[in-house]
Amino acid sequence: MANKAAKSVFVCQGCGYKSPKWMGKCPDCGQWHSLVEEEEPAGAGEGRRREQWGADENPMPLSQVSETDHARLPTGINEFDRVLGGGLVAGSVVLIGGDPGIGKSTLMLQAMMSLSRKGADVLYVSGEESVRQIKLRSGRVGKASDRLFVVCETLYERIASMIEKHKPGVLVLDSIQTLYSSAIGSAPGSIAQVREVTFQITVMAKKTGLPTLVVGHVTKDGAIAGPRLLEHMVDTVLYFEGDQNHIFRILRAVKNRFGSTNEIGVFEMRESGLVQVENPSAVFLAERPKAAPGSVVTASMEGSRPILVEIQALASPTSFASPRRTVLGLDANRVALLAAVLEKRCGMPFGGQDLFMNVAGGVRLTEPAVDLAVVAAMAGSFLERPVPGDTLVLGEVGLTGEIRGVGHMENRLREAAKMGFSRCVGPEAAAKKIAVPGQIKLECARSVSHALEILF
Repeated sequence: MANKAAKSVFVCQGCGYKSPKWMGKCPDCGQWHSLVEEEEPAGAGEGRRREQWGADENPMPLSQVSETDHARLPTGINEFDRVLGGGLVAGSVVLIGGDPGIGKSTLMLQAMMSLSRKGADVLYVSGEESVRQIKLRSGRVGKASDRLFVVCETLYERIASMIEKHKPGVLVLDSIQTLYSSAIGSAPGSIAQVREVTFQITVMAKKTGLPTLVVGHVTKDGAIAGPRLLEHMVDTVLYFEGDQNHIFRILRAVKNRFGSTNEIGVFEMRESGLVQVENPSAVFLAERPKAAPGSVVTASMEGSRPILVEIQALASPTSFASPRRTVLGLDANRVALLAAVLEKRCGMPFGGQDLFMNVAGGVRLTEPAVDLAVVAAMAGSFLERPVPGDTLVLGEVGLTGEIRGVGHMENRLREAAKMGFSRCVGPEAAAKKIAVPGQIKLECARSVSHALEILF
């Protein structure tokens, strides 16, 4: 029986929405001019997928499934291994996204060079750079090993043939948007190609037990380009974050089937490549000004590791009808809420003040445990009164001005004691539940006004 003729559909390159006709704006995600015409052979992929998945296996009781402990394969870069959960797992597929030029390919090359020096055979497939370009970049980051194999290829069927022939221990694909399969008539980077190639890679990794790392492009909104299904198909999704105006880069896990999703890795970008930062607190506080109004230190939990960061505030009288609110590294809505609490509960008229907030070092803080530090920084700048340099400020602030408890208080205080802090102003509930390190004196505050009395 003859195959059905290929049908033409218009697919949104942002979310994967399909339409039989072209539209200027995608009705699903709202992007303009994102629908591209693609040919979709009817029924072309179902038989192939059934054959690859091997649907003839018989189901078995969960109680009889053997518990095999997957051995981790450390890459040799401790910050990278921390985010992965201890190393690469056999058969896992790791997707890494980030802005252009942030250092994704550099991190992959450094990790693979480290693995190859430990005796693992690594296949690095690049669809964006030539082999000579990779060689030039490797000269900056370290000495190459004979076990690191590189190739410039974009056709998936050829890559699969190379894997079957050379049987590498680790595979890197840079990037997924440049790969295509001959079974799909769409152009490389289209929704259909990205979905199909990712599916084939995932099946291949599960069957052979080959750890696979895939680099992905991101959209202007910061999400990995392609359908949302892409992140559901892989085992781990990592985002490489950072401002190109700062030297620090943060590797963050947003999905991890083999580890925690709260861990981060901190790197410093240098001429010789990415250098891991073992003690981020010391780095972020290295240039902290002494006895400066508006400068407050707090502790933020990033995964299982507390990091001390400096929050800076500048309040100045406005010359406009509506005051400016410029916030970097914090949630702007949260800062506006805390400014309103200060104005209502403590009588500080921020309605006539321009307010500028910043987290030093390019770090982004999202947890409410830093609320009291934000309040202290704003109040210190408004009153022109500095917070003592040996004082750590912690606590969540409610709308009535009360200070609520925060999690992992002991870990935060232990990190502060290690960095030389001798005093902490925090929530009253903390003193009853934790063992305070002997080097630190914990002063409890019931409300925002009480905390400002203690600090100033």
